[in-house]
Amino acid sequence: MNKPSPADTVLALLAQAMERISAALERLAPPAASLPDFGAAGAFIWQAAAKKLEPVARVNRVEMNLLKGIDRMRDTLLENTERFAKGLPANNALLWGTRGMGKSSLVKAVHAQVSAELGTRDAGLKLVEIHREDIESLPALMGMLRGSKHHFIVFCDDLSFEAEDTSYKSLKAVLEGGIEGRPENVILYATSNRRHLMSRDMIENERSTGINPGEAVEEKVSLSDRFGLWLGFHKCSQDEFLAMVDGYVAHFNIPIAPEHLRREALEWATTRGSRSGRVAWQFIQDLAGRKGVALRN
Repeated sequence: MNKPSPADTVLALLAQAMERISAALERLAPPAASLPDFGAAGAFIWQAAAKKLEPVARVNRVEMNLLKGIDRMRDTLLENTERFAKGLPANNALLWGTRGMGKSSLVKAVHAQVSAELGTRDAGLKLVEIHREDIESLPALMGMLRGSKHHFIVFCDDLSFEAEDTSYKSLKAVLEGGIEGRPENVILYATSNRRHLMSRDMIENERSTGINPGEAVEEKVSLSDRFGLWLGFHKCSQDEFLAMVDGYVAHFNIPIAPEHLRREALEWATTRGSRSGRVAWQFIQDLAGRKGVALRN
């Protein structure tokens, strides 16, 4: 039997080494993103690190009829969502303005109503929440949703960008730019306290320090321009605030005389220094606790 030559021995050792390196790299590589069972839930949370969608068993939401003082925004977003769910053209939406006025509650309520209109749980419209800090992973999420038979509302709550933050470029590419663009079965809804998703002092700083300040500001302001719908939420009036409180009291059957309710609700708003849907709900939680009423839908 012929002994292997030194060259053959070296080649065999190299081949074994390459196999070990290949196996090690496969173990180190992150697992391939697996498609979730979209029939498992109506809503999901995007886990960017693991590149997976986590089903949400019960969405924390407020019923549509309890959202007061935002009728125009409600009707506009509802109509846009209904068109999208039917496969018709629809716009990405930016809900901006005063905090606590029901921006995120409206998105979740609209999803629930349109889903109920569609019928079955495992077909139709899904809500996918992506956290602000995971915006850079948005293209990976789009790749997972693209081609599915379902329609998806990708929802980012409290979206805004600070100085030196470049992750907004990933959002811009998905909204309109890029070769692939936004999948036809995906729409983006975002809420923000800022109309242009950036603070005013950031805009002023860009103008004062940039070599070409107009172009520097336009680069970031153009992000909000890529949302086809701008829905502004503003401070509510006293009557609207009391209507919110009355709606909750009637819904949860909280026993209290109307004159006492009005006085206590206005006193609560005065101590908080503001009137909003959030303040109304906080008052109702306090009132229900004092009256021994459990707040269950």
